[in-house]
This record gives sequence, structure tokens and C-alpha cells, in this order.
Amino acid sequence: MAAAVVAVLWACMMMMSIAPASLAASGFEEVPTIAFDEGFSPLFGEDNMVKSADGRTVSITLNRYTGSGFISSDYYHHGFFSASIKLPKDHTAGVVVAFYLSNGDVFEKTHDELDFEFLGNRYRHEWKMQTNVYGNGSTDRGREERYLMPFDPTADAHRFSILWHSRLIVFYVDGVPIREVPRTAAMGADYPSKPMALYVTIWDGSTWATDNGKYKVNYKRGPFTAVFSDLVLRGCTARSDIRLATTADDQDRCAAAEEDLMESDEYSSTMAMTARKRMAMRRFRQRQMLYTVCYDTNRYPEPFPECDVNMAERQMYWQWGESKVVRPRVRPRPGRRSKRRPSPAATAIPPPVLVSLQQAD
Repeated sequence: MAAAVVAVLWACMMMMSIAPASLAASGFEEVPTIAFDEGFSPLFGEDNMVKSADGRTVSITLNRYTGSGFISSDYYHHGFFSASIKLPKDHTAGVVVAFYLSNGDVFEKTHDELDFEFLGNRYRHEWKMQTNVYGNGSTDRGREERYLMPFDPTADAHRFSILWHSRLIVFYVDGVPIREVPRTAAMGADYPSKPMALYVTIWDGSTWATDNGKYKVNYKRGPFTAVFSDLVLRGCTARSDIRLATTADDQDRCAAAEEDLMESDEYSSTMAMTARKRMAMRRFRQRQMLYTVCYDTNRYPEPFPECDVNMAERQMYWQWGESKVVRPRVRPRPGRRSKRRPSPAATAIPPPVLVSLQQAD
């Protein structure tokens, strides 16, 4: 009980320090947000969750007893899903915060998944961000990418978004697209196509999250709290039992809803992939990407069909997909002597979020 009280007090302090809603700053001011109770319910570790008075900000905490998380009340056939996220600060090695779509609770062996995973790190080392795409249980063909973020995600909230369309998947950071996965005929069932729910979790990923498990969660440095606000669920809700075959009426209803989203002001002004946005995406990837499966010829001698392989860019990556570029560490505090950061080392690929969540829970 005492640990739960500490977690709640810590979460309240974190919510008091979070920046105001960041929609305008991220270019998503056209997108309507919802309160927690309008679209979500607790998933696990409810004692480690705290909602603000208006229900529009939610903190989730990991302590030595449990992590925590919540899930959307509905499953969706495609849509736009978004949140402003502020990550725990200081020493967070082994901590994993996840914002992802999945149907793994229903389709255990043939699940679909779209991930944002945030991997904690040692004190004064940056958080890393990972995206992934799974379709129809294709966990042996993980399409992961890993990046550094061009800001301190522990200082202010930043907006992370997923557009899941029947023909296209786009991951955004503060309104900037960072990854585009077009649907191709060659992908087949690897393209996520079954209804998915939105999950938000924080949990112990000590076995793999930081330097392939070298650094574990140190609970003496906790508790660890992530804060979520500006919650967006913009999609066509699926029937209550998603295991049933989709009816023609459902297909027509959700196709119309998807078309409405694509023709909306919020899509045209914020989500649509323009030439300028693709240039911004390429800049982000050139500057921030640490690993891409598209250049991992050790695991996949032939790139995935959706990969946009650039031969000049390919020379900037090792054959195991890691970037050759040595990126600077976070600026040291005045009076401290900085050390050169070693080249990124190849790391083992983690299991899907759902598997690790079950282990953590």
C-alpha cells in the first residue's frame, strides 16, 4: 500500500510539471482529443495510474511491484491514433514505455501490431525510440527501426501519432512523418488488416531494452512515471467480437469512415504526405535513425518490398542494419567533462510488445 501511495504522489507531481496541451505546437490542432473515460479503460496496474481532474491527462507508473497501462474501449478498422507523451527522467535503464495498436489478446498466433516503443537508458544517456510493424503474426519478419529523438522527451511532452490506412501506414513525431509503410501486393498478409485496439503501457524490459539487457531497471532510482495527454482515437469501431468475419455492411461503413477521414480538414492539413513532408521525413531519418531493417542484410538478404532502398544511403549502414554515424551525446552539464560516445553496437531484436507485457504483468 505504501508503494502505491508513493507511486500516486509521484504521478501527481509529474502531471503538475507537464507542459500544456501540445496540439498546436505539433501541427495537429485540427484533430479532436478525448478524455480518458470517453475511450479508454485500465489494462493492468490500476493503482499505478492517475487521471487529472478533467480526465484528459493520465500518468502511468512502474515501481518494483508492477507496471501499468490502459487500453482503448473499442477495436478499430484503421484510423488515426495519437498522444502527447512525457517520459520519465534521469536513470531509466530497462524501462519501456509503449504506445501501440494490437489485436494480440484476440489473435494469439496471427496478431497484427503497430508500435511506438520508448527504451529507457542510463543516467545522462538518451532514450531511444523504436517503431515496428507486424501483420498476421509475422514476428519472424519484424520490420523494426530505431532512432534517437531530436529533443529531450523527459523535459516536455511531445506528440506521437500513427496513421493506419488500408493502403498506408505513417508514424509521426510532433507532426513530422518519420516512417511511411505503403501497402504492396508483395507484403500479402504481412500488412496489418484485422481490427486493433490502442494500448499504452510502462513495464520492466530489463532483459533486452538497454544495451541488450546489460543494464537492468534499478528500482532504487524509481518509481518511473510517463504522462499521456491529447489522446486521440479517430477510426471506425469494429463489432464487439472481432473474431467474426467482417460483414459487407461493416466493410461499407468503415470504408466510408476511412474516406471521410482522408477528406477531412485535419487530414489534409496535418496527415497527408506531401513532397515537403517527405523531405522532412528524409531529414529526420538521415539525422536520427540508428537502425533500419531495410539495410539489415544479415537477417534479410533481400529487403522487404515496401523498403525504399537508396544505394548511397545504404553505405551509411553496417550490414546488420546499424548506422555508421556516431551521433553526439546529450550536452553535458557545465563543469562536467564529456566522453566520446562509442559507435552504436548491434542489439538483439526484442519480442513483440504483447509478449513482454505478459511477462512484466
